[in-house]
Formats: sequence, structure tokens, C-alpha cells
Amino acid sequence: MSKYEVLMLFSLKDGEEGSEALKEKFLGLISENGNLGEVDVWGRRKLAYPVNDEPEGYYVLANFEAEPHFPVEFNRVFGITDGALRAMIVNKEEK
Repeated sequence: MSKYEVLMLFSLKDGEEGSEALKEKFLGLISENGNLGEVDVWGRRKLAYPVNDEPEGYYVLANFEAEPHFPVEFNRVFGITDGALRAMIVNKEEK
């Protein structure tokens, strides 16, 4: 298993309740496919530039361990989910 860090940005069009539901969905996906570590909820933040015409977003940072194929599947599911704006996964293994 490899160590990863993911920063997720969710839409606030459905309010913070909708963002919380998306957060739980993706943290559950990580838990099903690996070991979820520390989760840091940054919450509502003003964006440097609008993303999909939205000036604010809901940020969540999570650390996890998973097999190397999982980040590709995570990005696929994230990309087709309404309300999920951006995600960036970083491999934390030293090379």
C-alpha cells in the first residue's frame, strides 16, 4: 500500500449540508478501498478564482493508504459526481 493525501473541493450550491454529504461519501469510498488516516475539514473558503462560476467552496484534506490503482478510480468517481468541483491526490511516498 502507498500513502496518499487528497484535497477535495465541493460546491456550496446545496449548502454546507450537501457538502457534508459529499464529504462522507468520498471518505467512505476511501475507507472501503484503503485505510483512512487523519481528516482535516477546512470548511467554507473563498476561492482565488471562480470554479464553475462559484466564488466559494468547501475544502476537505484527508490522508490515506491504498493500493496504487485506487487514485485513478477515486478521480473517475469524483469527476462524475455532481457537486464535486476539484480533487488533487498526492503520493506521499519518498522516492
